[in-house]
Formats: sequence, structure tokens, C-alpha cells
Amino acid sequence: MRKGIAVGLLLPLLLSGCSLGPKYNRPAVSPPATFYTEEQAKQVSLADQAWWELFKDPVLQGLIREAVLKNYDLQLAVARVEEQRALLGVTKSQLYPQVAYDGNISGQESRLVPNHTYYSYSFTTFWEIDLFGRIRRMTEAQRAVYFSSEEARRDVRLLVMAEVAQGYFQLRALDAQLEIAHHTVKSFQDTLDIFQDKFKGGAASGLEVSRAQAALSNVAAAIPDLERQVVAQENALDLLLARNPGPIDRGAALADQFDPPEVPAGLPATLLERRPDLREAEQNLIAANANVGVAKANFFPTISLSGLFGGISPQLSELTGAGKAWSLGADLTGPIFTGGRLKNQYHAAIAQRDQARISFEKSVTQAFGEVSTSLSAHQQLAKAYREEITSVEAYRDSVHLSMARYDSGLSSYLDVIDAQLQLYPAESSTVTYDLGRKLALVDLYRALGGGWNLSDAQWTNTTGSGGATQTQTP
Repeated sequence: MRKGIAVGLLLPLLLSGCSLGPKYNRPAVSPPATFYTEEQAKQVSLADQAWWELFKDPVLQGLIREAVLKNYDLQLAVARVEEQRALLGVTKSQLYPQVAYDGNISGQESRLVPNHTYYSYSFTTFWEIDLFGRIRRMTEAQRAVYFSSEEARRDVRLLVMAEVAQGYFQLRALDAQLEIAHHTVKSFQDTLDIFQDKFKGGAASGLEVSRAQAALSNVAAAIPDLERQVVAQENALDLLLARNPGPIDRGAALADQFDPPEVPAGLPATLLERRPDLREAEQNLIAANANVGVAKANFFPTISLSGLFGGISPQLSELTGAGKAWSLGADLTGPIFTGGRLKNQYHAAIAQRDQARISFEKSVTQAFGEVSTSLSAHQQLAKAYREEITSVEAYRDSVHLSMARYDSGLSSYLDVIDAQLQLYPAESSTVTYDLGRKLALVDLYRALGGGWNLSDAQWTNTTGSGGATQTQTP
């Protein structure tokens, strides 16, 4: 009686067991008070905006939504999530009893033996009691791997969004460069026509004609190369959209794309919650920490329960003297001597956890640097763009003044050509700086974990609106 009471009291303890290994604690990180190059940190962040509030071009919005639905890399990331979800189910299944069956049937007939049909069947069960938490630690590790794959999917989605936006801006920049080149060629062609007419009448020199022809050909040579780059950029966008090569629709010009007057980065400490790659790195650390517990539990014995129930046909029962059979048993297995295998596995698990911790800390530090770099790039390129705009306006004035002086006979037309030659690269640089600041804006949005508070449905919302709702990491 007392033994039965003792077993009844110990059974819940045996079933619940304990989990060996270290408890996970997030490594202490020391975020800076403000991002480098930012004077004062603000509570709000550019990352709090929905992506369609930052990229207001309807054509670009459509391309981003299409990519989020069809991009190959994102489809692969989704498939990896499903794989890890299934593997989590495989690992968790070891917490429950495993039941299997077996059956056999055969027949026999001969001159000496009448027609007989023989059969047998059995059901077996096996259940490892997770007394030292080995299976629970394995489940904890696999759950973290599953969560890590979810964060990796979100990071790929953010990357795809950034690549589409930047690819689109690069395409519109090439369009702008091509437009400038065509405009400049037309201007130089008009100049050449004037010189050729004057040269025929003896009012212009061969030097002026040669300079005009050289200037025209120099700019005209850039047009085929720009057209080549346009096709290449369209094809790159098509791949992001999982399309066959073909033209890409255009929306607003590069200069008309929205660029917010303020780009607050927010508090550095909040990056840990916003950036999916940092959450992914932390889940990898959680998995590595749980694997230390698995390695430690391997030092201890495993306790399992097994059972069998079966039966045979009456004909076989007559031969063996038994019709049905059953058995129940408990197994206790554990290591005695492994030649250092378990010890080295444990040390390897600790080293892997240390590597995961270092990788996490490095990712956090690198994230701070990425935000600072993008923030500085956007600020400085915006200043350069404004200066280059002033330069272009001055060069245009120079062209007009040189034309007026030429018409008044105060200077040669070579001065006009020189002014035009200086205007073309200045206009081209304006596009380059404008593109640079918009690419930096996209980099900053991604570095801040932009769209972190959007649900999966909002990322593909076809209306381009909808309030952002905060989602929790599973």
C-alpha cells in the first residue's frame, strides 16, 4: 500500500522532470544614446512609417506588392519556414507515446496439410519519459530555429522591398540621364548646323566646326550605352518580380519622387525590436543555448516505457499453445564509458553557443553602424544635390551669356561650346546626387527595420493604405 502511494506521488515528478542546461538570458548590449552623425535622438522613427507612405509613386507601390507576392527568394524563405515548422512538429512528437502496429497473414495447402490461413497481429508502444529535459531542450532549440526562419523571411521581404525601390530609382535615373543626353545632342546638333552653314559662307572657321562635331559625337556616344543600361536594369527588376524579361512601367520622374523633409532614426535601443535580422540572430542564440542543455542531458540516463499486445490465429495457437500475448516494461539506459565523446559534444555545444552570442553582438553593433552610415549618406548627398542644382543654374546662365556675347561679336562660338560642354556633366551629376540620396533613404529605411509594425496582410494590401498594427514575434 505504501509503495503504491509512493509511486503515485513520484509519478508526476517523473513525468514533469527537469530541464538541464543554462537558462537563456539576452546578452547585455550597450546601444549609443544617439546614432553617430545624429545630433539628438527622437522617439519616433522613419521605420514607423508604412512603406507606401515613404514610396508614394503608385507604379513603384505596385511593383513592390508584386515582388512581395512573387519574388523567388521570398518564396524560398516561406518554404524554409514551412520546413522548420514541420521539423518542430517532428521534435515535439517525441514528448508523446509512440504507437505502432504489425500484422501478418499467410496461407498453406498440400496433400498432407489441409487448407489453413495463419495470421498474427501486434501493437507496440514506446514512451521516453523526459526526466532530464533532453527532449524539451531539443524542442526548445527547434522552436527557436523555426522562429529564426520566420525572422529570416521577414528580413528577405524587407530586402526585396528595398531592392525593388532602389532598382526602380536607378531605372528612373537612367531615364533622366538619357533625356539629358538627347537634349544635349540636340543642342550640339543645332550648334553644328549653324557652324556648317557659316563655314560654307566663310563666316566660321574649320576649328569651330570640328569642335562642334567632337562635342556632338562625344555626347551621342553615351546614348547607346545608357540604353543598354536601361535594358539591363529592367531585366534586373523583372527577376525581382519573377517576370520574364520585358519593359517596366514608369511613374513619377526621379526628381519628383517623395523625399521626406525629416528622416528621424529613433532610439538606437529599439533596433533590437525592429530589425528582423537581429531577431533572427537572437533566435539562433536561443537555439544554441538550448543545445547546451541537450548535450548536458546526454550524460544522464534515459527512462522509457514499452508495451506490447498481440494475438495469433487459432491454428497457430494450437501449435504454440498461446492465443494472445501482452507485455509491459521499463527501460533504463545510460552511458558508462564513451571515450570522451559526450564531454567533447558538451564543450562543442558551449563553443557553438559562444559563437552565436558573438554573432548576435556583432550584428547589433553592425546595425548601429549601418543606420549611421545611411543617415549620413542621405544628409550629405542631399547637400551635394542642392549645391549641384546651383551649379547647373549657373552653367545655364553661362550658356545664355556666352550666346549673347557671341551674337554681339564680343566672343567666339568656342566660348559657347565650352559652356555647353560644362553644362552637360553638371546636369548628369545632379541626377547622380539625386539618385544617391534616394538610394541612401531606402538603405536607411531598411537599416531601421522599416515596416516592422505591419502585418503580413498589410505588406500586400492592394489598396495602398491601412493602419499599421504592431505585431509580436511568435
